[in-house]
Amino acid sequence: MTQTQDRSRTFSWSDPLAGAAHVGQRSGLELLRAMIAGELAAPPIMHLIDMARMAADEGRVTVELVPQEFHYNPLGTVHGGVISTLLDTAAGCAVHSTLPAGVGYTSLDLNVKFLRPVTVDSGRLRCAGTVLQRGRRTALAEARLTDTKDRLIAHATSSCLLFPLDAPV
Repeated sequence: MTQTQDRSRTFSWSDPLAGAAHVGQRSGLELLRAMIAGELAAPPIMHLIDMARMAADEGRVTVELVPQEFHYNPLGTVHGGVISTLLDTAAGCAVHSTLPAGVGYTSLDLNVKFLRPVTVDSGRLRCAGTVLQRGRRTALAEARLTDTKDRLIAHATSSCLLFPLDAPV
């Protein structure tokens, strides 16, 4: 039997409902910038996977992540779910950055293409989400994940449903 060296990781987060209470009261861009500035707590998922360095402009959001061992799958590479979470975050938040106060969104789909494996040796990953088209009821966004050598690691498109926050979904 092979002997392994155990590792551990501890993290904490703030009450996610406290931040969610601000959704709809500010524009999407204002809300994202308040999180970036630390005025509102980041959502727990950012702490769970150790996402960092978010930046937001209207129609464009970037997030970064440094791959760690705790992101690995049984093959010794970063799990596709972690990569998909980065892509979904960048694309969805890019759509959110275009929404006025009182309008919400939810993802309808996420289509991901994995192009290169990711390991701790890949260095800091940068994921940029951009809105390609936004209408009254739906929006289409894409996200591109690149490594430190600016190589494309993964690409995704996401469709989002837009709705007034006082209406049932």
